[in-house]
Amino acid sequence: MQDISPSDLKTILHSKRANIYYLEHCRVLVNGGRVEYVTDQGSKSLYWNIPIANTTTILLGTGTSITQAAMRELAKAGVLVGFCGGGGTPLFSANEMDVELAWFSPQSEYRPTEYLQAWVRFWFDDALRLLAAKQLQRARIGQIRASWNHRSLQETGFDVHKERLGSLLDAAFARLDTASDVVTLLTEEARLTKALFKLAVDTVGYGEFTRAKRGTGSDPANRFLDHGNYLAYGLGATATWVLGLPHGLAVLHGKTRRGGLVFDVADLVKDGIILPQAFLSAMRGDDEQTFRRNCIEALARTESLDFMIETLKRVAVETASEAGRAA
Repeated sequence: MQDISPSDLKTILHSKRANIYYLEHCRVLVNGGRVEYVTDQGSKSLYWNIPIANTTTILLGTGTSITQAAMRELAKAGVLVGFCGGGGTPLFSANEMDVELAWFSPQSEYRPTEYLQAWVRFWFDDALRLLAAKQLQRARIGQIRASWNHRSLQETGFDVHKERLGSLLDAAFARLDTASDVVTLLTEEARLTKALFKLAVDTVGYGEFTRAKRGTGSDPANRFLDHGNYLAYGLGATATWVLGLPHGLAVLHGKTRRGGLVFDVADLVKDGIILPQAFLSAMRGDDEQTFRRNCIEALARTESLDFMIETLKRVAVETASEAGRAA
């Protein structure tokens, strides 16, 4: 059988890769040509393979280390690596983004410039950047509508009141057209998320809930929301890296925030996929590993990374076309 070199693994589309790994209390290394993580069980060391050809992101949590050889192989396969705290939050490092959310991006490959050129063609125009932000928000609302009404979510016990959800999303969609600036758009985004929290609480019978700042919430739903959102950030970082879009070219979360575009892209799936799962898992008493597995399965089932990439491509091309017409 012919061996496949790590540099060939990037031919597998990122949008079709299934795995996001969170690892803790282990060592990541190369063993026999394969990237593996090693855990200690008494006097024994257990080796577990990481299928890097089918992996988008690896989060390294508490008590982890990684070798230079492993980073080399991961880079060749186009896998993003992030260092984070226990349970997946917060993320550390200072490479691509700010200190709270940063990734070690693979450097050993050529990325396309087509979408970067389209992005920068409109990005310096305030009106066109607002137009792009509205397109992302419309896609976000569409994802929420499709996900929350999907039978697979209802079968898990999240059977939302359809008329109430529809009215909420219709009103939010209509307000997008009247938003005159990014501040107004951010306000509307927060308004919709707050209303979705209330709807989710009522749907599962959670009781009292107040969204806490990251790392300060003591109830399970807040902890799961933080944890799950970082999975969405990992996919957002992957989507922007695949298309060659720098994380600083945000359209909604601020031109001065180096990681703003990842936040913009993660918003496409945070409320649609992560939010309902956080409340379901909190009500069931799931541990973090079960919650994380359910989130990853939902993200894979809904082809969230594919959705992010295709949405970014469409926004880049359509908004750049508007820039051309304006010129």
